[in-house]
Formats: sequence, structure tokens, C-alpha cells
Amino acid sequence: MRSFLAPAVAVALATACGGAAAAPTPTPIRTAPPVTRTATPTPVCPGAPNQASTKATITLEKGGTIVIQLRPDKAPKTVSNFAFRANKGGYDGLTFHRVVAGFVVQGGDPEGTGNGGGEQCTELSDLPFIKGAVGIARKPTPIEISNGAQFFICIGECRNLDGGYTNFGQVISGQDVADKVVIGDKIKTIRVE
Repeated sequence: MRSFLAPAVAVALATACGGAAAAPTPTPIRTAPPVTRTATPTPVCPGAPNQASTKATITLEKGGTIVIQLRPDKAPKTVSNFAFRANKGGYDGLTFHRVVAGFVVQGGDPEGTGNGGGEQCTELSDLPFIKGAVGIARKPTPIEISNGAQFFICIGECRNLDGGYTNFGQVISGQDVADKVVIGDKIKTIRVE
């Protein structure tokens, strides 16, 4: 008991007399390594056959085209799947079924309801969802699975989607056309080269 009280009394006395008490040694702060969210490939979302895939051109039935620079370096399976569907006419005649002003226009659902399109693997990357970014829709969970057909184009800043959705391209021409898409606008064709 005596050995415990002596240091406490010395600290109290030094503090009361204006002396500085020795500061406790700080505990080192441990920082966790940065978390990198990655999707795990699953058997339910195999990649499509490899397709030539650097640029996609979306032509709307009402007129106007949107040209997208594709990013197979960041999302190879997604780009391949998109190109495969597009070049066999899988998007022809489908509609944009969702439009959120200042955020996104979304289309490519074979059912036109927002519920169709199958599944594919999510491919997360460091590409930011800035205006003109093109991504793949998905349900909130599981993050590893994205829609197999539905895509969206950012018509505003969509940075809250960074690191949580597959970003597979960027509009390089026709952003003004994308900005004017309304619900029900039809895709005449999408062709990938």
C-alpha cells in the first residue's frame, strides 16, 4: 500500500505547488490498413466471350448518339459482356426505365421494369463516378453480383457510387443527349467496336 501512495502523493504535491506532473506516455495509435473493396468472382456470373471493346455508340430512336470510351483495363468481364450483348442486338429496342434528375439515366433491362437482366460479377476499381461515367446497376447486396444487362450513365456527379459499383466507361461525345433522356426513351442500337 505504501509504494502505491508515494507516487500519487508526489504527483499531487507537484501539481499543487505549480510543478508540472509527468505526462503519461501516450499509447501508440494503431491505424488499420486502407480497406480495398473487391468483388469475388462467383459461379453465377461468368464473363462473356472476349469481344473487341474500346468504344460503344448508343443511338436513340428519337435521334442523337452517345459515344462511350470503354475501360476493359478496369472492368474486362463487364466490358466483354456489354459488347457481346450489344453486338448481337441485345439492347436494340429497349428503354431507359429510370431517370433521376441530376444523377443517372438507366436502361438496358430486357423486361423494362428494372427487375430483369440476369447477373454478372461486380468489378470494382478506382475510376470515379463523375458526370458521364457509365456503370452497371446492382441490388444493394451482395456487392459481388451486379446486373447482367442494366447500365446507367451519370448525368451529374455520382461520387457516392465510387468503390461500390462497376464503372466501365466514360461518355466522350453526346453527354448533352444523355442529359435529355426521359423515361421511356428507346435505344435504337448499341454497337461496340
